[in-house]
Amino acid sequence: MENIWTLTRGDSPLVATAIHDGHLLRPDVAQIMALTDAERLREEDPFTALWTAVSDTRVAGTYSRFEVDLNRPREKAVYIKPEDAWGLHVWKETPSPAIIEQSRARYDAFYAEMHRLFTELEQRFGRFVVYDLHTYNHRRAGPKGEPADIAGNPEVNVGTGTLDQTRWGAIVQRFMSDIASIDYLGRQLDVRENVKFVGGRFASWTHENFPESGCVLSIEFKKFFMDEWTGEPDQTQLEAIRQALQFTTSGTLETLKTI
Repeated sequence: MENIWTLTRGDSPLVATAIHDGHLLRPDVAQIMALTDAERLREEDPFTALWTAVSDTRVAGTYSRFEVDLNRPREKAVYIKPEDAWGLHVWKETPSPAIIEQSRARYDAFYAEMHRLFTELEQRFGRFVVYDLHTYNHRRAGPKGEPADIAGNPEVNVGTGTLDQTRWGAIVQRFMSDIASIDYLGRQLDVRENVKFVGGRFASWTHENFPESGCVLSIEFKKFFMDEWTGEPDQTQLEAIRQALQFTTSGTLETLKTI
């Protein structure tokens, strides 16, 4: 069975992940997929794999979340109904049980690999931090429609809903302080916690399985750095976001040593 992710092992207790970056589909899934490439890309997280370069330990999804969503519970990881997928009609026909089970088998393989990786990091470093990198849409009214209200849509949403604040709160606060303080192309980023998202299954699974050693920051960037309808990025902003994330890594690792 082909892996639906890439893993690079490095010499750091910081892991950068981009589990929604992938766009591929296996042939039997592609055959019954009703969505166009552009429609799928709009809900995926393109360019997040580029940002994982901030750590030498990194994971990136290679297959589309429309085949299997690694950030949903296993039973909901394959979208079936429109309400599972932002109202989109994903399929020309309902996937067969065999197709669904093969997708879930890939999901299981991913989580088995993450368990091995995090166990290694736990044994080697005692504790580890995950930058769980995502992006989200804010122009769902169409390319010429009004963007979503800023009050509920920060540029950087840090999801910590399943994180033990007593144990890991210092890392959350250091990360948020650092990324909000940088000069981002002449201004500061709007960084807030648990406004738009609180983190998905990847974060909750990690905190359940590694409660004493694993800290996941689910970091969602609003797609202000790109045209979410054409898929075209602003290369200057892509690099500025990478630099912003890179700047936070020393503070994160420094704080981790004190916990």
